[in-house]
Amino acid sequence: MAEKTIALLGQPNSGKSTLFNGLTGSRQHVGNWPGKTVERKDGFFSHNGITYKIVDLPGTYSLSANSDEEVVTRNYISSGEADLVCILADASQLNRSLFMLADYAGIHVPVVLLLNMMDVAEGQGKKINVTGLQKSLGIPVVPMVAADKKQYQPFFNLLENLDKRASFLNAAKLEQLCRKNIGDEYSAILELLPKQGIEIYSASWLAEKLLEQDKLALSFVQGKTEPGIFEKIKSLISRVKDGNLRTADCKFKWIDTLIQENVASSKKKTSRSRFDKAATSKRWGKPIAIGMIVLGLIGSMLIGMPLMELVGALISGISTPLANWLLSVGVASVIVSLLCNAVLTAVTFALQMACYVFGISLVFGFMEDIGYMARISYVFDNTMTKLGLQGKAIMPFLVSFGCNIGGVTGTRVIDSWGQRILTIALSWVVPCASTWGVVGLISGTFFGGKAVFVILSLFAVAFLHIYITYKIFGRSLNKENDRTGLIMELPPYHKPHWKTLFGSVFNKMGSVLKRALSIIICISVIFWLLSYTPDGNVTNSIIYRIGTFIEPVTMFFGLPWQLFMAFVASAMGKESARCYGLPVQYGWHLGRDRGNKCGRYSGA
Repeated sequence: MAEKTIALLGQPNSGKSTLFNGLTGSRQHVGNWPGKTVERKDGFFSHNGITYKIVDLPGTYSLSANSDEEVVTRNYISSGEADLVCILADASQLNRSLFMLADYAGIHVPVVLLLNMMDVAEGQGKKINVTGLQKSLGIPVVPMVAADKKQYQPFFNLLENLDKRASFLNAAKLEQLCRKNIGDEYSAILELLPKQGIEIYSASWLAEKLLEQDKLALSFVQGKTEPGIFEKIKSLISRVKDGNLRTADCKFKWIDTLIQENVASSKKKTSRSRFDKAATSKRWGKPIAIGMIVLGLIGSMLIGMPLMELVGALISGISTPLANWLLSVGVASVIVSLLCNAVLTAVTFALQMACYVFGISLVFGFMEDIGYMARISYVFDNTMTKLGLQGKAIMPFLVSFGCNIGGVTGTRVIDSWGQRILTIALSWVVPCASTWGVVGLISGTFFGGKAVFVILSLFAVAFLHIYITYKIFGRSLNKENDRTGLIMELPPYHKPHWKTLFGSVFNKMGSVLKRALSIIICISVIFWLLSYTPDGNVTNSIIYRIGTFIEPVTMFFGLPWQLFMAFVASAMGKESARCYGLPVQYGWHLGRDRGNKCGRYSGA
């Protein structure tokens, strides 16, 4: 079966991920780009006997080499791996979203323009002349709604005629604007560069990036031209002040011309709702955001906790019959103990974790899908600035309530490397799903009615950690001169796309479940081997001997050997402390109190 590769390119919130998930479903892989802590998403789908590989490139506002995401994106495009580049643009925000197209103009890789969110544009009274836009650009233009799979047919029609319709973007008018508005220096640089360009880059595209003093472009041209010519180019560049602003101005003028010629608007007056005015105001914005976050966490628990209890009840209900049946058919008690005490317990907790992630991902995913989460970043920008961060940093903190790994991954939306590292250092202390399980179990078991005060004290310690960490590392990681402000657009409110939302939620659940199972089962089996005894008495186990031997040292830190061994288990995964590290050392009474009947099958 033939295979072709399609790269999705676009700005944040353009709908790339929505289209990617809609096309690939579960047939996708998430990893990192080689040598970069930048997420890479690959997926596959088939159409008319052809398998298509989809590469979801990082969301960036341009192709300049100012961030890891932009470098990764540009390097991939220049690699020649993609047979087609699909640039997604928000049809309701063409003035902004077409800048990526303008920045792409002059790259000789087949490209098409996908006008996403056509339903929103039509709701704003905008009518886009797709045919006229195609003629102006010289490339196919496909209107679509990425959240609605029923509207994918024009995209599939394009793929069927890909060899005939794929073409290069016409950049002639943009070049004319640059010659006119930038001046003689731009024209002189063009004359020094090969007329046919260099590799996939046209001379006009290279000239624009050189004037922007793009580091990759400078290095690239230096390696492809004679030393004397490059020195002349450098001299011309030095004569142009604010080259990046001047090229950007040309690109926006080019975009304005496209819109004037091909977009008609009834000029519907869009008024902001009272809620949105309050949600983004200085006075009410933060209280509303805090209230929405609290409601989100409560909603997450209302959804996740019943599912967690249901999973626990179902597995507890089958554990005793399963163990009895295994013993009745002659399965050795040691095998029964392994299956019930280690494997089944691990599976139970992993499923419960996935249920919690389902709840928090669904609630906060819904808030993001309707357009509110961007408001939270906006109103908390001033607050996060006091920690040397920007408003976008609030999102990793919220995601960390579900999974700290997800929170760390979420820092990729932050532009500054220093702010990313600082956000990671501060957000890891946020109690994640597994921590909530440990906190709930320990506080309820040992402190009873005073458990709520224990939980509140832990939050106080978390806030203290954030403050101390910032005071120690904040200024060195994120120097004041290097700090970047918040640059983002508040998307309009719109109805949630339920299919896409649930697809994203289930993908997150699957990722967490896969990780949890691999870690928890491994650790559970190890601790089971260390703690198993034929008579069921933990004092006769290997782990008891190890623990009591090192206890004089661990008590120096106030840790009995049981708690220290649980700490060792949690070093590989916090989930392990609750799932196996604590129950096994305390003779399984914690597990039995929670309905784990398998604890009695220890071989006795």
